[in-house]
Amino acid sequence: MDSNLNDLYRDILMDHYKYPRGKKTLDNPDLENQGQNPLCGDSLTVQARINNSVIEDIGVSCVGCAICTASSSMLADIIKGKTLDEVKEIARVVKHLLKGDKVDSDMDLGDLEALEGVKKFPVRIKCALLSWTTLIDSIESWESGRKLRVVSTE
Repeated sequence: MDSNLNDLYRDILMDHYKYPRGKKTLDNPDLENQGQNPLCGDSLTVQARINNSVIEDIGVSCVGCAICTASSSMLADIIKGKTLDEVKEIARVVKHLLKGDKVDSDMDLGDLEALEGVKKFPVRIKCALLSWTTLIDSIESWESGRKLRVVSTE
């Protein structure tokens, strides 16, 4: 990755960190779950309102490092208005992107591409994935009727 692209990605990450999107508490959410990363100290709550299998609204309250906060903000930014299946596919692509795997999708990732640099810092991948893992676990619990559990990276 060239230095201009690194600078751009750093700016995108810092913008999402300083001005997180979706940072709010929802009244009567259909989904609500907590995620924790004990290694870094990240903690978040993900809430969503769902209508006909579409994310109608999303709230993410994150207290964490810049990477966790930025990734949570990007999640809130991209998934509103998406179907649950689309959200699962986006999360799958993000996971592959962060782990440095080949991404077999022509999906427009927008700001999420800025997370690609996290793969150079393996210990920080869990920070970037926490909101995604928490949301997907919440969706799967909601769909199956399984009891929610706090999601942990450990």
